[in-house]
Amino acid sequence: MITGKQRIYLKKLAHQLDPTVYIGKAGVTDNIKKEMETGFESRELVKVKLQEGCDMKPADVANRLAEELDAEFVQAIGRKFVLYRPSKENRKIELPRK
Repeated sequence: MITGKQRIYLKKLAHQLDPTVYIGKAGVTDNIKKEMETGFESRELVKVKLQEGCDMKPADVANRLAEELDAEFVQAIGRKFVLYRPSKENRKIELPRK
């Protein structure tokens, strides 16, 4: 569980990121989950965008994926959301102390 201070820090880092995962009308598929796993290992922060054809709510999808992928929800703005999970082998982000 990340603290409020850590969440603010992650929001600052995520602000400059472009979405790397796009969810369309097919919804959350196994390929989407694999892409996110790869993103967590290489970047630790993953920004996702729901495309126009997707009728799911960003916060609902974000919370579901965070639970399934053992990640932390950082933020949701409009049709985009950000998740964080530290890399097992390639840690890049040093979170502020609690």
